Amino acid sequence: MAKDAAAERMKRKDYEKELEKLQVELCHLQDYVRENRLRVIVLFEGRDAAGKGGTIKAMTEKVSPRVFRVVALPAPSDREKTQLFFQRYMERFPAGGEIVIFDRSWYNRAGVEYVMGFCTAADHQRFLTLCPQMEKYVIDGGIILIKIWLEVGMDEQERRFKARIDDPVRQWKLSPMDLESFRRWYDYSRARDLMLDKTSTKEAPWYIVRSDDKRRARLNCIAHILGAIPYKRIKKDKIKLPKRADKGRYNDQASLKGMNFVAERY
Repeated sequence: MAKDAAAERMKRKDYEKELEKLQVELCHLQDYVRENRLRVIVLFEGRDAAGKGGTIKAMTEKVSPRVFRVVALPAPSDREKTQLFFQRYMERFPAGGEIVIFDRSWYNRAGVEYVMGFCTAADHQRFLTLCPQMEKYVIDGGIILIKIWLEVGMDEQERRFKARIDDPVRQWKLSPMDLESFRRWYDYSRARDLMLDKTSTKEAPWYIVRSDDKRRARLNCIAHILGAIPYKRIKKDKIKLPKRADKGRYNDQASLKGMNFVAERY
């Protein structure tokens, strides 16, 4: 990547300042979704190392996991392989008052399954035909569906992969499938183009976020999601701590004497 492009990356201090503002708004969104029993699906797709995990972490860091549920499904089991394709995803759809975030979704069939040969050409074509119909059915049922594609550049993806190789706390992010996806860049590009062409509809459009600058991408994603869900700030009564009851008072620290405590090494 060119030095001038790298220099334009957002500074950490500026990023954290803006992220804090957006996270406050996410908490207000959470209150509104919970009180009004809204059902929301946000799905993130993109190449390996596009920044999906970091974006989801920034989005969910300050909110309740009971409202914001993250779904990252493993490869289907033998039983799940015999089900209708959409079945295991629909099992995770939101109830009233929930926002479900898919870290990869049913669009696996349009990406990795198609490129790596885990489904047939007929399966792939059937998915592209039926997916817009399924999503229209979901939206007509009252669910808000937001689809985001994180677009990372070839050079930036290579830089991130190399960084993972050299970092022991990030090596777990590199699987044999990731390495194969790196090799098949243009196969994945063609699969992406076909997916966007067939499944970006009026009811459920795709929104693309360039993610070479991870900090800007995270902020842009969160701001877009906040703008895509109509919400208002819920007025709350001021919380006041009650007085502790003295009934049954005793030395509750003395009773811990002789118990096993973790060594205070820090």
